[in-house]
Amino acid sequence: MTEHDEPTTTEPAAAGTFAERTGRAGDPTVVTLPELSLVVLVGISGSGKSTFARRHFLPTQVLSSDAFRGLLADDENDQSVTKDAFEVLHLVAGKRLRAGRLTVVDATNVQQHARTALVEVAKAHDVLPVAIVVDTPEPLCWERTQARPDRAFGREVLRRQHRDLRHSLNRLAREGFRKVYVVKDPDAVELRYEKLFNDRTELTGPFDLVGDVHGCRAELERLLTALGWELTRDASGRAVDASHPAGRTAVFVGDLVDRGPDSPGVLRLVMNMIAGGRALCVAGNHENKLLRHLRGRQVQLTHGLAETVAQLAADPVDGLAPFLDGLISHYVLDGGRLVVAHAGLKEAYHGRASGRVRSFAMYGDTTGETDEFGLPVRYPWAQEYRGRAMVVYGHTPTVVPEWVNNTICLDTGAVFGGKLTALRYPERELVEVTATERYYEPARPLRAAPVPDRAAGALWLSEVTGRRHVQTPYGTVTVPAEHSAAALEVMSRFAVDPRWLLWLPPTMAPSSTSAVDGYLEHPAEALADLRAAGVDRVVCEEKHMGSRAVVLVCKDAAVAAKRFVDDGATGVIYTRTGRPFFDPDRTEQLLAKVRAAVTAAGLWDELDTDWLLLDCELLPWSAKAQPLIHQYAAVGAAGRAALPAALEVLDVAAARGLDVAAQRERLGGVLRDVHAFTDAYRRYVAPVEGVDGITLAPFAVLAAEGRSFTDADHGWHLSVADRLVAADPAAFTPTRRLVLDLTGDASDGAIAEATDWWLALTGAGGEGMVVKPYAGLSVRGAKGLVQPGVKCRGREYLRIIYGPSYTEPDQLARLRQRKLGRKRALALREHGLGLAALDTVGRDGPLWRVHELVFAILASESEPTDPRL
Repeated sequence: MTEHDEPTTTEPAAAGTFAERTGRAGDPTVVTLPELSLVVLVGISGSGKSTFARRHFLPTQVLSSDAFRGLLADDENDQSVTKDAFEVLHLVAGKRLRAGRLTVVDATNVQQHARTALVEVAKAHDVLPVAIVVDTPEPLCWERTQARPDRAFGREVLRRQHRDLRHSLNRLAREGFRKVYVVKDPDAVELRYEKLFNDRTELTGPFDLVGDVHGCRAELERLLTALGWELTRDASGRAVDASHPAGRTAVFVGDLVDRGPDSPGVLRLVMNMIAGGRALCVAGNHENKLLRHLRGRQVQLTHGLAETVAQLAADPVDGLAPFLDGLISHYVLDGGRLVVAHAGLKEAYHGRASGRVRSFAMYGDTTGETDEFGLPVRYPWAQEYRGRAMVVYGHTPTVVPEWVNNTICLDTGAVFGGKLTALRYPERELVEVTATERYYEPARPLRAAPVPDRAAGALWLSEVTGRRHVQTPYGTVTVPAEHSAAALEVMSRFAVDPRWLLWLPPTMAPSSTSAVDGYLEHPAEALADLRAAGVDRVVCEEKHMGSRAVVLVCKDAAVAAKRFVDDGATGVIYTRTGRPFFDPDRTEQLLAKVRAAVTAAGLWDELDTDWLLLDCELLPWSAKAQPLIHQYAAVGAAGRAALPAALEVLDVAAARGLDVAAQRERLGGVLRDVHAFTDAYRRYVAPVEGVDGITLAPFAVLAAEGRSFTDADHGWHLSVADRLVAADPAAFTPTRRLVLDLTGDASDGAIAEATDWWLALTGAGGEGMVVKPYAGLSVRGAKGLVQPGVKCRGREYLRIIYGPSYTEPDQLARLRQRKLGRKRALALREHGLGLAALDTVGRDGPLWRVHELVFAILASESEPTDPRL
């Protein structure tokens, strides 16, 4: 192993090996490059480097010093800007490497100082520098230079460059280049790419990730058995191999050896599993120290190494040194979703290769301080981790494994009498066995991992401000800076504590505009919209005229303090923009009713949780919408006062023989519309005293501890809602529903049935209905995510939205030109963000990720759309 991260397939770049390795002119040369590397082309002017670069690399991958001189001076040959040109070139190279992109530098690079600067750029971004020397004879280069009218320098320049190149050839490896190729014939080069050894993204699992074993063979055997592995034993009864009937792969986080009673047994078992393709293992600091001892290095036989050396002397393990030498710093698995390293790994180092990456992966990062036991104080990198990949590691023993920002430490101190722990992936299920005895006395007593307090404030301003690109499984959402600012204004001034905000409801798109005479929205279009999206079964749910409410209720204040916010509350009830509905006292009174119903319905035990997140409608509408109702009331009162007086004037005019019949008919119709408008909003106004008269209509159970319910169908969601209604009919309002089949010939009957149901519902004063895919919240169609619901509002209710006389033919014709595209796109965008937030909550993901998604939903509300839609 070198000081850098991984073993490579590069031949040793020793003096005198270049010609033998690359061949003579005319012979084919295979150049193999790491997929992520900094490629430095080396050659004198006229050697054909630029031609070579154009032939083998994309134009965007090649950074030419000539091109940067041209950018700065409008002349690629202006040597006066060379220093500035290289400064810019190095900056751009660094930006590309940080983004994980192969980068090629096209310059002469025959002088050591030029190459040293590039090697430093590669090291700064933990990628491998590779040198490709285009070794073209100097006379041919001079011939080419003379043929170029833009080259005005003399031959002595080429001779000096050629001398520098000859002196450089045997130095390149010592300068830090991990691979060196000398190309005699650029036309005979075959370029190939290879992955770094840590790149196993093609392996998708499932995996069983095993914490630090430290020579505890018996515990490892019991753990593998508990995980379902079948063991193969030798004559002495020790397991020497293992396989899983379901084809799972074991991944060991390192520190297989030292301190425990049988390090040779552990090594033999793990090595055979790896040789059989059934396991992987990363390098631990104890393996690294053992390897240095086996190579004759001077190392202290401390921290259990003396025991391992003695055990290996009595029970040698064949091929041990090559095995240890082949262990790499970390693995990137499952398409980049999983990273395994012994001591953990911050995001910037994932998939990178350098000495400092290897050091961090094996030893972690320290603050430079020591604790009261003389041990180094570890820097809490996991608390600052914001990566998408799950990071699984060991190294620092803790009493129990704890999730911290999508990272988890599996070292639970088996050798110290604790437990040996494994994590099933992707199930995120922990499996553990207790150590038979304490084999080694820890230098520091085992203690719980320092987990950030959920209530200590995990919200970082930088994560919710500025222009952001928020990634979800349903696509990337771009949040403009001005929308982020608006969301932050709302959140900081009006919303509940963001640690309560696990989800915000998406806006809901209306059905396509109806062509049915007298109607703007109609069930036929609502059903057709979902059928066109590929949905074959729907549920039509009564649309309650209230206020959308998210209810987060905890079993008691202690649960709320531990899981969410320690402010004495037992939950929250907030609006679709995160604002609290009521003052704390009224909120607690209503939460008490919800909690009692959840208890009576047996949901705490059934769902194995001590908190629930519910999507509801809070009734009556007047409980929260008084300012809006006052506006409606003013319109109705003005119409009812002015229009009768106007009609009396017209009656007087008619009595005097004036022809005002048309005007009177028109104003009479307007008065009827005003009365209909008044009747429409009055249906949703009811007196409320405290929490008496307030009810909740639940229609979805969103999440509980360790689980979200986005995959449950609406039949299940509504059945849970029915149980809450049954538990307390005074506090909960039922949601009427109709389930319909849209397949084949059944669709015509479904439309007729839905229309009759909707007409009866709205005729009795109901607002309308929401048509949802029956299969659940996260339904995908041929074109991606499907709308979670399409609202179809009643003819009379829409007077509140579009005005008392919107049903007049000329007004209805104008309203039928409404544009729904922006509203529908916004609804899907917010829905995708919400699903991603619930998924994060369900798997107990990092709070910063929930914040990022929920703030993006709130920011999306700043998108300009017609508020009537």
